[in-house]
Amino acid sequence: MEIAIIIVSILLIAIVLLQSGKAESASNIISGGNDNLFANRKERGGELVITRATFILGVLFFVLCLIKGF
Repeated sequence: MEIAIIIVSILLIAIVLLQSGKAESASNIISGGNDNLFANRKERGGELVITRATFILGVLFFVLCLIKGF
């Protein structure tokens, strides 16, 4: 069980690092200059696959931790 949690957590870290940033630059993050940060953006292709994989791995990690806790 612990090996599965370790594998899922490593995959989750890797897939989160593959995601593209939503902000244009670091200065916009600090100054708050990006007004459309939370605007509706359509994800297509690879971005959509990475987003869905992140969600699935996150849920799997959560479920595995709950099972291990009991």
